[in-house]
Amino acid sequence: MTEIVPPVPASTAVVIGAGIAGLCAARVLADRYARVVVLDRDHLPPDASPRRGVPQGNHGAVLLAAGQRALGELFDGLVDELVAAGATPFEPGTQMIFYRYGSVWPKSPTGIDLLSFSRPLLEHAVRGRVAALPNVEFRAGIAVVGLAGADGVVTGVVLDDSETLPCALVVDCSGRGSRSDRWLAELGFAAPAVTEVKVGVGYTTRLFRRGPADLPDATAVFVLPAPPHETRVGLALPIEGDRWLISLGGWHGDFPAAGDPDAFGAHARSLPHPGIADLIERCEPVTEAVSFTFPSNRRRHFEDLPAHPAGYLALGDAVCSFNPIYGQGMTCAALESQALGRQLDAHSAPTAALATDFYQETAHILATPWGFAAGGDFAYPQTQGERPRGIALRNRYSRRIQLAAQADPEIRRIFTAVQHLLMPPGILRKPAMVLRILRLSRQAPGAKGRAPAQRSA
Repeated sequence: MTEIVPPVPASTAVVIGAGIAGLCAARVLADRYARVVVLDRDHLPPDASPRRGVPQGNHGAVLLAAGQRALGELFDGLVDELVAAGATPFEPGTQMIFYRYGSVWPKSPTGIDLLSFSRPLLEHAVRGRVAALPNVEFRAGIAVVGLAGADGVVTGVVLDDSETLPCALVVDCSGRGSRSDRWLAELGFAAPAVTEVKVGVGYTTRLFRRGPADLPDATAVFVLPAPPHETRVGLALPIEGDRWLISLGGWHGDFPAAGDPDAFGAHARSLPHPGIADLIERCEPVTEAVSFTFPSNRRRHFEDLPAHPAGYLALGDAVCSFNPIYGQGMTCAALESQALGRQLDAHSAPTAALATDFYQETAHILATPWGFAAGGDFAYPQTQGERPRGIALRNRYSRRIQLAAQADPEIRRIFTAVQHLLMPPGILRKPAMVLRILRLSRQAPGAKGRAPAQRSA
């Protein structure tokens, strides 16, 4: 007999934060609540402009394939809308120059289609979709200073103008700086334990005019370091407005200062592949350089708390913020929003049990990307934090996988699918696959000793 799940009561839900996480959550809530209010302390621009509340807005934005698919499910036709606005579709295996471990990886189809665009374009398009929903309202320029509630139930949010906005559910998408610890303590609940992996990542981005012949036979360039001897990274992406977005950065403080144009070019020339430096030399800059620093991966373990208040959930960077070089944050936010919808449909009300189930599902979503980001960052001895057991062995095997991916198109296809959260990572640990990877990794160009060090400028 099929269980009949009663609908969520027609009432109000509040979303704190109008970034990608908040917009995805609002889209899910709009199907289940009579009224959804999205609050943000920032000014929300009417066009695709960077805004102060999104410090990464001036920099490269990458949606993993799973995130692109999730956003397409949440917002029907979004991909076509982005392409019409100037986003560039590309196949990463055949249309991107990818350099790591001593070699440009051979062109090989991955079966994945990605889009290249600026973060402001994506946010503008998604915000427009959410704003068009008849039961969603935005309130910008206002901050949440606390939660209202008693007896283990959240009943609203307290705003910085002293107004209390009553609601049945609060979804906290306020980002890495979420005040959930204090808010939970004020309600008599424990704060989640925090895992922090300090990486000192930074990068500097500048936009350049893009012409049709700038990058023959490729659409994008991605140069990644081979740790621990290399720390520098470079990325060139085509974005709307016939522009190149070029970001240069590195781990543990090794990135060019925004106010030094000579340092920007020198950093590009120091990379072991010349593609990005060549673009900078032949293309005209159209903006000044802007820098961004990211001190650490940080994960709040809500799934381990013994009790949760009813009517409050954290989502997106408020739960876990990743090293942005891996491009996982927006994808995880979209996937968590879909999990929110599933849990709301499985429970008759936003109870503490719903929170428990939601955080368990979120922990499952985060497991693979956290392993890639925080785990991979421990390849550098300077990285600080509690090292997971066996991380050195896992990172050595990860290097072997990537070397084998240079030599075997099938391994590359599988590895790329795992990176993009389309396949479980366990497929790379099956005995037959391990033997194949170990054998083929010896045939890759980067397998002969240490990969070439970064070049001097």
